[in-house]
Amino acid sequence: MSVTTTNYYGKIYIADDAIASIAASAALDCYGVIDLVSKRFSDNVADLFKKQQLGKGVKVITSGNRIFIDLFVVLKYGVSISAVADSLRKAVKYKVEEFSGMIVDTVNVNVVGVRV
Repeated sequence: MSVTTTNYYGKIYIADDAIASIAASAALDCYGVIDLVSKRFSDNVADLFKKQQLGKGVKVITSGNRIFIDLFVVLKYGVSISAVADSLRKAVKYKVEEFSGMIVDTVNVNVVGVRV
C-alpha cells in the first residue's frame, strides 16, 4: 500500500518502504537505540538475503491519510526505557510527518532486548 496526497501539481504516492526507511533512520539517530530488529526469527533469516535493509524492524500500515508505525528496537543497557521510548516516538513521528506531509496516528515502540 501507499499514502496518497493531492496538491496543485497532481497526485503524490509515497510507498510504505520509503516511510519505513525514514522511520528507521530517525530511530537509529535517537540516543539509547542500538539496533532495529525484525519481529520474528523467520524475518531475520529472510533479511540476511535482502540487499536493502533500511526498513528492518519497522512495520508501516497506512489507512487513507493516516500512518501507523510499529518499531522493534534493541536499547542500550542502563538507559531509561520509558524516556528513550518517548523520545523515539516523538522523533519518528516528527520526521515521518515532515517527510510525507501526512498525519502519523500512532508510533508503537516494542523493546525486543537490551544490549551493553
